[in-house]
Amino acid sequence: MAQTESFEFGTVGGVPVPGFVLRNALGVAVSVTALGARIVRLGMPDALGRAADVVLGFDSPQDYLASDAYMGATCGRYGGRIRGSAFALDGEVHRLSRNEGAHHAHGGRDGFDRKIWDAAGDAAAGEAVFTLDSPDGEEGYPGAVSASVAYRLDDLGTLAIDMRARSDRATVVNLVHHTYWNLAGHDSGSILGHRLQLDADFVTPVDESLVPTGEVLRVDGTPFDFREGKPIGRDLALVATAAGGYDHNFCVRGEAGRLRRVAALADPASGRALELHSDASGVQVYTGGHFKVAAKGKGGARYRQYAGVALETQAFPDAPNLSHFPGVRLDAGCEYRHRMRIRLHHVTEDGR
Repeated sequence: MAQTESFEFGTVGGVPVPGFVLRNALGVAVSVTALGARIVRLGMPDALGRAADVVLGFDSPQDYLASDAYMGATCGRYGGRIRGSAFALDGEVHRLSRNEGAHHAHGGRDGFDRKIWDAAGDAAAGEAVFTLDSPDGEEGYPGAVSASVAYRLDDLGTLAIDMRARSDRATVVNLVHHTYWNLAGHDSGSILGHRLQLDADFVTPVDESLVPTGEVLRVDGTPFDFREGKPIGRDLALVATAAGGYDHNFCVRGEAGRLRRVAALADPASGRALELHSDASGVQVYTGGHFKVAAKGKGGARYRQYAGVALETQAFPDAPNLSHFPGVRLDAGCEYRHRMRIRLHHVTEDGR
């Protein structure tokens, strides 16, 4: 039966940062911490039983706070980019902090990823729960918001991530989980050989600042067609963006609000694989193009370009400014929910 153990993930300002390790009978161990309600380690055996840590990260809270990569974090209040760092709601314009040129990204300069959340673990249930209160006006957002993130690991190899939020007045919310995966091992090099499949027929193109243009285009005959599955690097050279590759929102097939499959990712060499399910309307695929100067990661690992891939289920970026995108409004008395299910398993050498 899955179990939870507590540990201390260093200190911030002299205050201990709590963490928990979720373990199951299959040899999977997921370490989560209150700093950013994030995953800092995920140990998983390969097809021959050899374990490796398959998520990028750092060794200390200070390293996470010094980075703008959002590794393993819960991003909010609004994950993704908002054009011009502003949006209008009920006739009132709300101006947000700018932290990516003229734009607002992943909740701003002091977003949820940089907060120490309240933490509680259930030793017998393989669960850890983090909660956070965000005051009215923080980073420019209206409404006082109470958020929670629950991580739960079962003995079948599924990691559940459940995000919730409530507000005392109308606002926008989009909590996004931002783990970078490298199923060969976090320190093994590029993920361009990983095989990715997406259940998405449409993509939202971006401009030179990586903010959606507002278009919604079919993926047919483009580098964005992952419907049948292909190596991530196959068409990468055809994707010319400031991100040095993919950093795009794909429109997930099926009804938003219902759990359905979003993506499948596999490393054929190790046999490690995952299948991602979510109830969100979109998924941001980011191939880590910004690691152009090697970042020093866990255990002294050097994370170079394309060292990991993020699969961020989400509402669409800049949705507060684009009325034809699925809505992101959260009214007082209503509950925001975002569910992810990550099934960890193995595949054959052809990645299937």
